[in-house]
Amino acid sequence: MSAAKSTRLLSLDVFRGLTVILMLLVNNPGDYTRYYRPLAHALWHGCTPADLVFPSFVFIMGVALVYGLAGIRSQPKQHPVALWRIGRRMVVLLVLGLLIGLVPYFYFTSFRIPGVLQRIALVYGVCSVLFLKTSWRQQLWIGGGLLVVYNVLLQLVPVPGIGSANLEPATNLGAWLDRKLFTSSHLYLNQQGWDPESVLGTLPTIVTGLLGVLVGQWLRRPGSDAPTKAVWMLVGGSGLVLAGLVWNGWFPINKALWTSSYVLYAGGISVLVLAVLYFLVDVQQWRGAWTKPLVACGSNALLVFFLPEALERLLTRLKLHDAHGTVFYARDWLYEHLFTAHIAHPYHASLAYAVCYTLVWIGILWVLYRRRIFFTV
Repeated sequence: MSAAKSTRLLSLDVFRGLTVILMLLVNNPGDYTRYYRPLAHALWHGCTPADLVFPSFVFIMGVALVYGLAGIRSQPKQHPVALWRIGRRMVVLLVLGLLIGLVPYFYFTSFRIPGVLQRIALVYGVCSVLFLKTSWRQQLWIGGGLLVVYNVLLQLVPVPGIGSANLEPATNLGAWLDRKLFTSSHLYLNQQGWDPESVLGTLPTIVTGLLGVLVGQWLRRPGSDAPTKAVWMLVGGSGLVLAGLVWNGWFPINKALWTSSYVLYAGGISVLVLAVLYFLVDVQQWRGAWTKPLVACGSNALLVFFLPEALERLLTRLKLHDAHGTVFYARDWLYEHLFTAHIAHPYHASLAYAVCYTLVWIGILWVLYRRRIFFTV
């Protein structure tokens, strides 16, 4: 059986595992003010490796849903059952995302409503329905249309109460819409009144998911051999990166706004990474000790997103008292006593914390994988 007809892409699992590891390194520095630049998000316009984590997850999700729903797509009578399952998964992801915002105090009057899991839930639902009900050509046109419409909305439509269209954090059209839908206390950066996972920004994120859907259909396409598919993915990914860089000239690459140029640029990089991994892992069958830990990390992506985030929120808010009655936070104590006390350079200490925290979770994921324990929705 050829790689293209396989029911599961090991290369996709490896890609997911790599993304999980990068996510842990990016999200968990010892000191949030001391980052090495590749592990820090761009201040506004621009793109760093850290800015590729979220779109990689969305792209991988798009590819995976093709493999999960391909058997049902050609059976319209089964679509109602599939849509019910899709809706249920959306609700579970939305609830988990809201729960992260509530931990640990459960202040319902000031928790964050938009979020990463919430956006993933919406994108998953829309992309799943589009895959079931439309052709790849229609998906391509829908994706292109959304990118153009989003560009027009952010750069040409005046912002009510503010003035002309702009791309500034708190005064762009997406930020205005978020403040209309939610109070500032329910947004991530409530002191400025904007959120990086804005409602309007979900539109171009759908296109990132559709890129994954299109690549998934290409990989399952009969009639082409696997090496040829890998080559065309390299060509297509390079074209997307180039198109993103060109579009960047008038609609800057920006992760927080999820601009159309960012969709093409980050999506193109995801296609390139998957193309290389597909050729090495699924075509050349280059597997072994290097793939197993990555597959283990990717096999519980939802768990490793939710629990480390929840634990981090608990540690940063858990107050402790020493013998003299001094109050301090658990995470600060761990960082100071285990890292800064032994590593003089603050940036090295911050990175060491992130690496150790990541290794701990890799170990946990490896144990779960060996015991065949997987958390899914």
